[in-house]
Amino acid sequence: MRTHSADRHLPLGATTSVESIVAGIIQNPNHETPFYVVDVQDILKKHKTWSINMPRVRPYYAVKCNSSPIVLETLASLGIGFDCASKAEIDTILGLGVSGDNIIYANPCKTKAFVKHAFAVGVDLMTFDNEPELYKIAQLHPNAKMVLRIKVDDSHAVCRFSAKFGAEVADAPHLLSIAKQLNMNVVGVSFHVGSGCEDSSSYNKAISDARYIFDLAREFGYEMHLLDLGGGWPGTSNPKVAFEEIAKVCSNALDIYFPEEDEYGLKSSVTIIAEPGRYYVASAFTLATMVIAKRLVTDENGQKGVMYYMNDGVYGSFNCTIFDHWIVEPTPFFLPSPEDEPGRTTTDNQREPLLTTLWGPTCDSMDLIRKDIILPEMQVGEWMLFKEMGAYTIAAASTFNGFQLPELKYHLPSHTLEALQKSPSWPRLAQVISLEEEMPFLDPPGEPLSAVDEIDHLEFIPIH
Repeated sequence: MRTHSADRHLPLGATTSVESIVAGIIQNPNHETPFYVVDVQDILKKHKTWSINMPRVRPYYAVKCNSSPIVLETLASLGIGFDCASKAEIDTILGLGVSGDNIIYANPCKTKAFVKHAFAVGVDLMTFDNEPELYKIAQLHPNAKMVLRIKVDDSHAVCRFSAKFGAEVADAPHLLSIAKQLNMNVVGVSFHVGSGCEDSSSYNKAISDARYIFDLAREFGYEMHLLDLGGGWPGTSNPKVAFEEIAKVCSNALDIYFPEEDEYGLKSSVTIIAEPGRYYVASAFTLATMVIAKRLVTDENGQKGVMYYMNDGVYGSFNCTIFDHWIVEPTPFFLPSPEDEPGRTTTDNQREPLLTTLWGPTCDSMDLIRKDIILPEMQVGEWMLFKEMGAYTIAAASTFNGFQLPELKYHLPSHTLEALQKSPSWPRLAQVISLEEEMPFLDPPGEPLSAVDEIDHLEFIPIH
């Protein structure tokens, strides 16, 4: 897992916005490397929103989405579980002090050595969707608690997974029969409606299918007790379908197919989990990139345009434009110039709008970030911001052509810092953000009470 430095140019606890941190950093004319500003408060707010809207569903964070230490440590302090897909991810989470029974090995097709490792470290909960996987795990992991991943309708999703993972519902009887012959412990069902789902009713049908598998399993002597709603939960500010709408559909479907109490008033024994990744981190990360070079161009129709070469590209953070089908939105970030009047900054409408292409810094012509957008003319050395860049960006970034990964800076207003200092994980969090444990609490004037309320009453849980 990659680590990132915390180069703080403004005191933690004393800044009121992501933009003020960006401004403080780029005012240094010698700073020419890209960087993220991580709004830790945003992660805490997301957890509270989840708890309010999905109180029956325990989140297991999808580590693959963004494994930055600040993310993992913060989420571990909140007591959530983790969705891991490899030996390295399992070891990273265990290294936080999280126990193996708070991990689901949610990769239906696993390397033999990884299965052996999961057995050795006490990670028992794992998914499967095919017969050979049952034979493999029966041989290598006698304590395995198996979760059958079924194929559901993901035709309304931007990123679909059914072509690669998920057993047909019609194949479930055969797989359960084989599992029974092997004396395997099948404990539940999982599914994934795809990422960027644009039809919330997909969740209703998937939960209905899961109920069918639960009932079917009884015919094979299995009393299932785990339902995994999978991942793909939206985490940006303006998704096609809002998280709250999906949560409402899921809650209604759970009330129908997996009610909290049975007809005799007895509490359900079914544990319900989900695997949110982008939900927690997408909106918490803002990327700042600099224009390192510029070319004015004219097309065959005589239209004037410009190409900017940025210090991050598709081999780095912008791999999301390829792998995650994400359309990034640049926002020029102008600092006041010496010519500006006091209290005024050069704005977009004071610059000529140009047809713009954004390139990454490598020597590969495929390193194209965005094409044919209208932006105000910029100069070499000026900066652009890309918001909502926390999901599937740095997780898959490389150092191709010798370009280093962006550093992480942290937005920690006073109320957020105070909340984290109450966490049992504070000593570890303090190390991540390069703080001393006894650092005095900084209280900037004018902190809005609404911001405090948004993360108030969060419960931090000792890692175990």
